[in-house]
Amino acid sequence: MYFQFGPLPELKIVRRALLPVVATFISLPVFGQQSIPLTLAEVEERALVSEPGQQALQAKAMALRERGVAAGELPDPVLRVGLNNFPIQSGSFTTEGMTHAAIGLKQAFPAGKTRSLNTRRFDLLASEMTENAETRGRNVLTAARTAWLDLYYWELAHGLVLQSRPFFDDLATITRSLYAVGRKSQQDVLRAELELSRLDDRLIEMERQRARAVADLGQWIGQDAVRPVARKLPGWEQIPTLGSMQTTLAQHPMMRAADSQIEARVAGVDLANERSKSGWALDLGYSYRDGSLPSGEPRADFITLGVTVGLPFFRKKSVDSNLSAALQERSAAQSGREQTLRGLQSQLNAEYARWQDLTRRLGLYDTHILDQARNHAEAALLGYQSDQGDFSDVMRGYIDDLNTRIDHIRLQVERAQSYAVLANLGGFPQ
Repeated sequence: MYFQFGPLPELKIVRRALLPVVATFISLPVFGQQSIPLTLAEVEERALVSEPGQQALQAKAMALRERGVAAGELPDPVLRVGLNNFPIQSGSFTTEGMTHAAIGLKQAFPAGKTRSLNTRRFDLLASEMTENAETRGRNVLTAARTAWLDLYYWELAHGLVLQSRPFFDDLATITRSLYAVGRKSQQDVLRAELELSRLDDRLIEMERQRARAVADLGQWIGQDAVRPVARKLPGWEQIPTLGSMQTTLAQHPMMRAADSQIEARVAGVDLANERSKSGWALDLGYSYRDGSLPSGEPRADFITLGVTVGLPFFRKKSVDSNLSAALQERSAAQSGREQTLRGLQSQLNAEYARWQDLTRRLGLYDTHILDQARNHAEAALLGYQSDQGDFSDVMRGYIDDLNTRIDHIRLQVERAQSYAVLANLGGFPQ
């Protein structure tokens, strides 16, 4: 009775008060997980876990290996059962001496080394597919890194502009105050308000670019892309020499895939040559006879052993055509390898030059440009405050300083993206 009529209203009030608190604690893990910074290492791990494109290529490689196992087996034997020389007008199974019930097995043997060559060809094609899967993994890793770095740039650039907006807002307010007392012109006020509006427009554009970067990163890691990125770039400062990377370029999975394809086409040529040979088959049979000879002795059973050999006299054109096709496929594979190598070398040379240029530009920014842009903006502001400078110089100086800091972040991101591409091509530790 006490719990029914006594403190029931108080319990409702307490429950009503505690409900938001409980809901907050329940939702803490979710919000906490979303607020955990998304590091590049986590992106790399998540992008390669259960990557569907790589899994598809690996499944195709396994399928080709299984086909190679099947291609190396002998054809299934053939069972033959029959009744031979049975008299149809008169008599029975024992009337004629040649009447017999036969059972036999026939086993065909493909020509030459076609079975082993078929197995080798499928294994090489499977190796090519495995290397394609490795290439896919490298490309996915590079794409995920590029997407994370792009998101990193837009978040930091947006933060810089957002952080700078109160300063420009204060500058516009001061200009209005000075205009009110007759110290500055209306043009200065309009210019300050214009730059403030442009800054707001720039924030909107950066938010759009950030949303696009989140979508691009989500292609590789899913919903975790909405988390804020960690505010630290990887320490990718040194790369191997161009010569060493060019040397290891032959070990790139794309090149290993091209080599496997060439070897598979060579096996195809050998297979076409083997098919010009004759296949053969072994036929073993047993025949049962009933009845007796005139002497009263039982009729003897028969055993049959035969060998069948193919005569490829009428297949010369088809054999020659298959061989010519195999030779053309081998030539195409060799040309494709050369094309792949040239493409990789060209990409490596261009990316290495880009890395060098970005490194030099970053050094220039760190030693001169950043300080010069900041000093120029501060000097313009001091001149304006002492009525010795123009307001447009102040706005231009601080906008240049903001753009310089944003460009500095962009250069850092582009160099990190260049490193990711070079790591893909050069095969050095990533």
